[in-house]
Amino acid sequence: QVQLVESGGGLVQPGGSLRLSCAASGSIFSINNMGWYRQAPGKQRELVARITSGGSTNYADSVKGRFTISRDNAKNTLYLQMNSLKPDDTAVYYCNVQMRLVSDTYFRAYWGQGTQVTVSS
Repeated sequence: QVQLVESGGGLVQPGGSLRLSCAASGSIFSINNMGWYRQAPGKQRELVARITSGGSTNYADSVKGRFTISRDNAKNTLYLQMNSLKPDDTAVYYCNVQMRLVSDTYFRAYWGQGTQVTVSS
């Protein structure tokens, strides 16, 4: 009924940039909060950045000033612009979207499939 398709990951040198996208499609009635999480090998999944339906944002301290989260409500798409990347940013990045489907009366969180970001020289 709903799909979250992530794209934009890859291999980049330290100091480089990447832009991640997460496109939601299907029988969507409404989208609330959206966010990016990441999970490095051997570590727990952690919040990277989050954006509300009204556009308010918050970031993990480790990415403040380097990453920017944004959304295009007309396209049901979430973005993460990542600049000044560091090796510590290496992880699988997942989008998380709170959606209410046409067939539902409540919001539920959905996860993307994940996209690998590797920062290495």
